[in-house]
Amino acid sequence: MISLASQAIEHACSSGADEVETYCITDRSVSINTKLEHIEYARESFARGVGIRAIVSGAVGFSSTNREDSTEEASLLAVRSARASQPDPDWSSLPHQGSYPTVHGVFDPKLAEIELSECVELAADLIRGVTSAGAVPTSGRLSVSTGTGYIVNTNGIEHTEEGTSIAASIECIVKEGSDISTAYEFDISRNLDIDTYEIGVHAGELAKQSLHSGKIETARTAVLFCPLAIADILEYTFIPSLSADNVQKGRSILSQIGAEVAAGELTICDDGLRTAGIGTAQTDDEGTPSQKTAIIEDGILKNHLHDAYTAGKEDTDLASTGNAIRSEYGTTPSIDVRNLVIEYPSSDIVAETKSGVLVHSVIGAHTANPYSGDFSIEARNSFLVENGEVKQPIKSLMISGNIFDMLKNIDGAGADPRAVGGVVVPTLRVPDMQVIG
Repeated sequence: MISLASQAIEHACSSGADEVETYCITDRSVSINTKLEHIEYARESFARGVGIRAIVSGAVGFSSTNREDSTEEASLLAVRSARASQPDPDWSSLPHQGSYPTVHGVFDPKLAEIELSECVELAADLIRGVTSAGAVPTSGRLSVSTGTGYIVNTNGIEHTEEGTSIAASIECIVKEGSDISTAYEFDISRNLDIDTYEIGVHAGELAKQSLHSGKIETARTAVLFCPLAIADILEYTFIPSLSADNVQKGRSILSQIGAEVAAGELTICDDGLRTAGIGTAQTDDEGTPSQKTAIIEDGILKNHLHDAYTAGKEDTDLASTGNAIRSEYGTTPSIDVRNLVIEYPSSDIVAETKSGVLVHSVIGAHTANPYSGDFSIEARNSFLVENGEVKQPIKSLMISGNIFDMLKNIDGAGADPRAVGGVVVPTLRVPDMQVIG
């Protein structure tokens, strides 16, 4: 693929491009869906393709193809697209070659060599785990990916990197007479170290614990957000505000570096070097070396997240933070977190909570306002907390709030940090939130 990428660059340059970048992938993936107690389908697929960015007088064009024999045509299309676009006065340049750090735990040979039959057995263990807990599985999914990425550009970058991942999830239901409860559990890793049977067991047990739920009155009280819940809220409210692109376009409240934006003991960083992190790699998806970037230290905003374009737009001496991410080869980069790590002094926050609610997960976070940070969500698998103990499950509960107010008011964290995709976070307690019974 490196030779194919180099050929694409040659074609684009000969057609008049000032700068060219090629991003190629080869990927083998396995996808398995379960329905009730059966494997619904098991599919193995292979993909390869190349995306080409061409820059002509500051105008950017893009094209992609999954056919090697059409690479020249795609290169020419990228150049034509650039010529048809308006030059961007803020364009600086594509990234230049740098020194790439060593990362660990991102490639597992066992995952790379796993057979489809083994994946089916792992998916079946999801079902077995749920049924062993006395629940009924409704739907589940297991996916495995082994990919190699290639980045080549006219500024000297020529980089190849391999990675693996596995993810498993299961939904289940429990019925006792007229009482019904549901639950969801999942795990994700870069290595073949997740226990799909235990994922199923945890889902089933949570569904059973949520039976015989009661109602609570609308009130203001402490809310303990478990990792699944807080990660979902952060994804749709806080994370977009960190993007330098949103800041530069006036779409972020977190515009002032040095401002006090969170509780004094809260620290947040984006760590592209985290061992076995879901977003860990030697470089981002345009070839900038990965790094650990301080976002919030002791409640103070320290940095925004940049790709090469926003860094050059803000200051020609400012370097990208290595946060250019692509969903696949057919898209151009956009800014996103790598591994967002949230830290706060830990304690037994349940035991320390006199009155509140514990929320395992939420529904509706995607409807939040990413600029203002306002949200209204439905809490799932929630429990009343009284005098330091988890009590009865809560049947229905809505929570409304604002993520930026929440960050300032956090007053406790559990000793249970968990990676939820690209967010690593413990249970967080926020006092005096509006809960609607």
